[in-house]
Amino acid sequence: MNSPMEHLMIQPAKTMMTIRNQLMMLCMLMLTSCMGVPDGVKVVNGIDANQYLGTWYEITRLDHSFERGLVNVTATYSLRDDGGIKVVNRGFNPETKQWKEAEGKAYFVDPKNADGSYSGKLKVSFFGPFYGAYNIIELDKPYYNYVMLCGPDKSYFWILSRTPQLPYPIKQHLIAKAKELGFATDQLIYVPQSADIVDYEAGRHVRH
Repeated sequence: MNSPMEHLMIQPAKTMMTIRNQLMMLCMLMLTSCMGVPDGVKVVNGIDANQYLGTWYEITRLDHSFERGLVNVTATYSLRDDGGIKVVNRGFNPETKQWKEAEGKAYFVDPKNADGSYSGKLKVSFFGPFYGAYNIIELDKPYYNYVMLCGPDKSYFWILSRTPQLPYPIKQHLIAKAKELGFATDQLIYVPQSADIVDYEAGRHVRH
């Protein structure tokens, strides 16, 4: 039988273990919520990672703090030595006349398919060990000329193109589909892409 002193020593230890377990569960829940796919939305399957590399121009997005006020926004993807993807997001702030750039890393979440392709569910990080969801929900295959993306919920949404402008019928088709999926398309920001600032180097994609 434990002495009163031993009992007092055991209780704080149990309490600390309980708090630690609760914190671990909370962290796991937060990470899971950051890595999900919104309800009613499916990711594209059969993605060729090499075809996806290169430069993409941001056509439209929902507002968020880390891109607020930026124009001429691009995302450039290249292979990392560890098999992941290097991500460089770049945009121009017309008020400060300065470029803003962020470098991160991304990894496909699911294992490779039998043919070496992937599902369109990735995790991306710009801040150390913390990852967020990067979901490819529409993709121009096999040409990889445009893509529609979202985050873990419907407050994060982008349309990217291999060229600074996306033809109107394609853009409207994508926006109509996004509206059907429940994204707030009436709040979309259409990103100016100016030839006076950006060097329009084509991304790596199929041209024929």
